[in-house]
Amino acid sequence: MSFQNGVTAASISGLRWVKSSASNPAGGNCVQLAELPSGEVAMSNSRFPQGPALVFTRSEIAALLVGVRKGEFDSMAI
Repeated sequence: MSFQNGVTAASISGLRWVKSSASNPAGGNCVQLAELPSGEVAMSNSRFPQGPALVFTRSEIAALLVGVRKGEFDSMAI
């Protein structure tokens, strides 16, 4: 099964979406990730389940996490 960028998060059934424990459960302000059967990773905004999900390779997600851990995105912090 193959998924393309822009597929709605709600249309991908049977996935276990994972949210950060720092998410706001009342407002649902969070990014959520799910591993796809292909091994790729889908990312979506939980406030908009009918909105698009982006699909990334595992190496793309790994590169993002390395950058986050190194503080490369700290200038974007609120």
